[in-house]
Amino acid sequence: MTVRGFSAQGMANQLAISVGQHSDRGRKETNQDFHGVCIPREPQLGAKGIAIALADGISSSEVSQVAAQSAVTSLLDDYYCTSDAWSVKTSAERVLVATNSWLHAQTQQSRHRHDMERGYVCTLSAVVLKSRTAHLFHVGDTRIYLLRDGALEQMTEDHRVRVSSTQSYLARAMGIDRRLDIDYRSLPLEPGDVFLLATDGVYEHVDAGFIVASIGGAGDLDRAAQAIAAEALARGSDDNLTLQIVRIDELPAPEANEMVRQLSDLPFAPLLEARMDFDGYRIVRELHASSRSHIYLAVDGETEQTVVIKTPSIDLRDDPAHLERFLMEEWIARRIDSPHVLKPCRQTRKRNFIYVATEFVEGQTLAQWMTDNPKPDLATVRGIVAQIARGLQAFHRLEMLHQDLKPDNIMIDATGTVKIIDFGATRVAGVMEIATPIRQINLLGAAQYAAPEYFLGEAGSARSDIFSLGAIACQMLSGRLPYGTAVPKARTKAAQRKLQYGSVLSDEREIPAWVDDAIRKAVHPDPLERYAELSEFVYDLHHPNRAFLDKTRPPLIERHPVMFWKVVSAVLLLAVVVLLGAITRLK
Repeated sequence: MTVRGFSAQGMANQLAISVGQHSDRGRKETNQDFHGVCIPREPQLGAKGIAIALADGISSSEVSQVAAQSAVTSLLDDYYCTSDAWSVKTSAERVLVATNSWLHAQTQQSRHRHDMERGYVCTLSAVVLKSRTAHLFHVGDTRIYLLRDGALEQMTEDHRVRVSSTQSYLARAMGIDRRLDIDYRSLPLEPGDVFLLATDGVYEHVDAGFIVASIGGAGDLDRAAQAIAAEALARGSDDNLTLQIVRIDELPAPEANEMVRQLSDLPFAPLLEARMDFDGYRIVRELHASSRSHIYLAVDGETEQTVVIKTPSIDLRDDPAHLERFLMEEWIARRIDSPHVLKPCRQTRKRNFIYVATEFVEGQTLAQWMTDNPKPDLATVRGIVAQIARGLQAFHRLEMLHQDLKPDNIMIDATGTVKIIDFGATRVAGVMEIATPIRQINLLGAAQYAAPEYFLGEAGSARSDIFSLGAIACQMLSGRLPYGTAVPKARTKAAQRKLQYGSVLSDEREIPAWVDDAIRKAVHPDPLERYAELSEFVYDLHHPNRAFLDKTRPPLIERHPVMFWKVVSAVLLLAVVVLLGAITRLK
């Protein structure tokens, strides 16, 4: 098992711990347990604390060890990606909820979708130590104990229902249900406190006396963990054996707790001006301002790296929903690793205001690029669409929907690399605090690129993002949206069935009919009629789909309705002139 750290020692007024860990498959062929510790450096040590996690796979599942590893690594990685504005409870719970949704989705996509206990399921216990407080999180039947003053106390409740002396089942676990109920408690720390995290293969076979004796005064906590596991095995344990021992060696002084206050308690950033020093950044100029945020070009005073600083508008002080979405952006950006998604800057200094620092993309928005290139060639459009799709796939792999894809939210840098740059409307699966999709659209002004189902009040899906990408592809090739401005006005199923697709085909451009068919499918008003995967859409833009090849070229009235009626009018006018001439001759 990979361990992220063993100790946190250092200056006075810092949290210092010692850690011992051990894991063994025991009498089983496979070790389905997973554990880890992450001890960051400052400023994250003070801002986020130390995270310890242990997960136990269930024997009924052959993929449970994958779930256990995913649960632990996701928590240890993603917790430190969450906004400093969030409390420990909010940060950890949101990460766990998102991970639970991902595990549940993997089972639903596997052959075990009808038997969840054979899918991607595990139990999990975690401790976050921050300043002078321990935060405990628990799902399942792994346990957390506290050893204080020679007494061992169980701090968690087993989520296991016993039917009989020989039969029982898990009432709660990671991945077993779309919703996740997490036990949480916090308690003040004291020097010398010892936390023990253990799987049932350990605690069901070792008594408290042996545990206390093994840990008490132990200089080497790894050996203590090994001794406890060996004792459990000797006493008949037939399960995997994993335990973690965490001892509190030093605590920050009481006043130090104020120095790690939540970012949400810090002031909003003032309006920044050129040459102003702001939290170690030198402001160059303002790039954009709106009712929701201010965006500035800046230079990091330590690295001389050019960055972008985004601060919330003071108006958000009275709008917690908007502020919540602002704070979500940083977490989302830190979770995604893609060259086609904007990257946040590593935070190496203590923050004094609410803001987000990201990489600077030197280039132009896709909206500006489309203005400069009104008739791009098909190959260029395909390349841009493919890069956007790869960025969207990074969202979808993490059970996230972008929901606000539009040309203004896409950058093209000097090398031609395309990046998605805004995550203010992104929905994370399982995180219920995010506003509904339709509210986000109304607030963020992307209605013209939004999928029709949003205007019915329905939840979005990956197919909704595909609609937005298809609309952008249509606009690049034809200069117009597939349904003009009609989509936001179509708020019933009947109205949406009447939407008329505007073909990208033109007598002036060499665009294959099957490319138009691919775009038509991507932007179909019914999400079930669209592509299920981004890769399918991108492939069909490059290769003729057999289903499209037998179709004839759309009639002129569909390709050029204005031209069609001009021709019809001209023909009718000519017919009238001819008839008038004939009548005149007859007279």
